[in-house]
Amino acid sequence: MGPIKQFADRWLLFGILLLAAISAQAADPDSPIKPCSGGLNLPASEIAARLMSRNAERAQKLGQVESMRQYDLDYTGFPSGMSAHMQVKALYTAQGTKKFTLVSESGSHILRNHVLHKLLDSEQEASSDAANRDAVALTTANYNFSLLGCEVGGGRPLYVVKVEPLRETKFLYRGTIWIDSQDFAVTRIEAEPAKNPSYWTKRSRIHHQYEKIGEFYFPALNRTVTDARLGGTAVLTIRYQDYKLSRPVATGTETSSIPR
Repeated sequence: MGPIKQFADRWLLFGILLLAAISAQAADPDSPIKPCSGGLNLPASEIAARLMSRNAERAQKLGQVESMRQYDLDYTGFPSGMSAHMQVKALYTAQGTKKFTLVSESGSHILRNHVLHKLLDSEQEASSDAANRDAVALTTANYNFSLLGCEVGGGRPLYVVKVEPLRETKFLYRGTIWIDSQDFAVTRIEAEPAKNPSYWTKRSRIHHQYEKIGEFYFPALNRTVTDARLGGTAVLTIRYQDYKLSRPVATGTETSSIPR
């Protein structure tokens, strides 16, 4: 491997690694944000409290979940374009741990071995430690919540909330989240890392959306765009598909979701 490819490999690794693990059914991006009215008019502290409470309830109900993920990583810029693809079987357990099985892969050897594989290793390692999970959870211990207003998405009212991290770390983010006003579940995230993950990274933008399947909210799409200081751009897209639950979803009005 020549020095130029080693250089490209280095910033790609630090610029993209771990961004996909950050955690929504998308609302219309052009819909106006209006003040919340009537019964929706809650303070941000109450919205955050209900979100955390319902997340805890859902985590208790959730059993083992299997799914398929499609990873597509495309880099354009200096010194040349590269791409890599990977299909993975993911297993989530009620204890919060994750296990990944590689199904297929293709494309750039550099991107596969030094970015995509390491993404899986990092996500699996983080999920195995309760302290790590708590440190990145969407809670008032990690974020300040500020209500911006309300929108309608998928025919349902959504709270639009600004979140600011309490610590400058690349594992947290700052941006906007959309919360379903009935289920108090996050449905969409538009954000940037709280801390630049690398000198070689100029900026990263994260889009994450969920879809509601039955009584559960599941990750549907993650798209992270990373700009390098040398002018190149890397786009990482993860599609989540084919969810299978190991036990029936509880009946009733409550909705469960995979913890963030």
